[in-house]
Amino acid sequence: MKEIKADELHRGLKLKDAVGVGLGAIIGAGIFVVTGVAAEVAGPAFIIGLLAAGIVAAFNALSSAQLAARYPHSGGTYEYGYRLLNPSLGFSAGWMFLISKLSAAGVVAIGFGSYFYQLVPVGSPLILSLVAVVLLTLANYFGIKKAGYLNLFIVAFTILSLAYLIISGIPSIEKSNFQPFIPYGFRGVAESAALLFFAFTGYARIATLAEEVEKPEKTIPKAVIITIISAVFLYLAVSLVAVGSIGAERMASSRSPLQLAANDLNTPGIGIGLTLGATTAMLGVLLSQILGISRMLLAMGRRHDLPPLFQRIHTKYKVPHLGILFTGGIILILTLAGTFEFIVRAATFTILLYYGITNISALRQPGKEQLYGKAVPALGLAGCLIMSVSLPGKVISTGIILLAAGFLIRLIFRKIYDK
Repeated sequence: MKEIKADELHRGLKLKDAVGVGLGAIIGAGIFVVTGVAAEVAGPAFIIGLLAAGIVAAFNALSSAQLAARYPHSGGTYEYGYRLLNPSLGFSAGWMFLISKLSAAGVVAIGFGSYFYQLVPVGSPLILSLVAVVLLTLANYFGIKKAGYLNLFIVAFTILSLAYLIISGIPSIEKSNFQPFIPYGFRGVAESAALLFFAFTGYARIATLAEEVEKPEKTIPKAVIITIISAVFLYLAVSLVAVGSIGAERMASSRSPLQLAANDLNTPGIGIGLTLGATTAMLGVLLSQILGISRMLLAMGRRHDLPPLFQRIHTKYKVPHLGILFTGGIILILTLAGTFEFIVRAATFTILLYYGITNISALRQPGKEQLYGKAVPALGLAGCLIMSVSLPGKVISTGIILLAAGFLIRLIFRKIYDK
């Protein structure tokens, strides 16, 4: 298969498709699982943490939109770091993206198998997880437009299931479930914000796919803003209903807090409806992970930070096919391994580092390219720093070790391919 230039990627994503990619990447394990962990560290006040995480995510989203409007290339912050800062920061962003998204993809694949097995107890959860990874890898392989249509269907069903939970749960809200509101003080709220920030990070997938978006300089900023606003309102509504109906303590005691809330309601079909919604949410996230990771491999292959074979584009389907197959293979291995908790715990730190570099890049843009002024990226950067230092030391140290390992791998590939 011959190598062709970047501009031969197919620009098949319209505004609705780009928003679908963003929402598909955001609405997943975060809302269905992480809300319980956040409730454990902050009590009902995790709702404040959720709002804070959403605000910081909005600042970061605007920085991403501003950068993508000027540099509509695959790779997102990896490219911005290279162009506006220096190669080391650019590589750091790309490597941290790969670490966080690959580890998350493994978790999501396992989560899909567990949820889907409740609906269709055929084979085993592991087999169902592996089949899903293979099918979604193939969906990505056969063109961006087909993947975009599938993603829109998945996202629509997930949002409908969450909307059903919100409407059904409003009558069950009790004020007493919000008291005491801040049992663990400001540090608990800050830690919950850092945890929940991870649940908002999918909007960056839109920028990563910039070479496949129609009129990216106009479409990407609109898509990013619509995505983040929609996600913030949806998450807030779901969290208020969940806390109000079953309380933060019960949420914290469950690995599936929203499922627990749904099972407490008397609304017909709400339990199975939410299980279906969780299943489609996992599929949507997994689909978008394969999309984003393969495009990051494409960008890093172009600069020889990773093997240049990842930059090859299929002559018929106009996708980075080798990157897609490699991504699917790694996710299969992670799914089979099953336990890689130390990497998953570091994912929050790595993604905060990624967005920190996004904001620094936006600050370095010339004045005429500053669509939202310097205050937006400055506030986004400050938010990332505050949430980073609120994380446990082991999480930060694991993230640093993974980053160092990335630079070692980069050095090896540079020696091989730059001769």
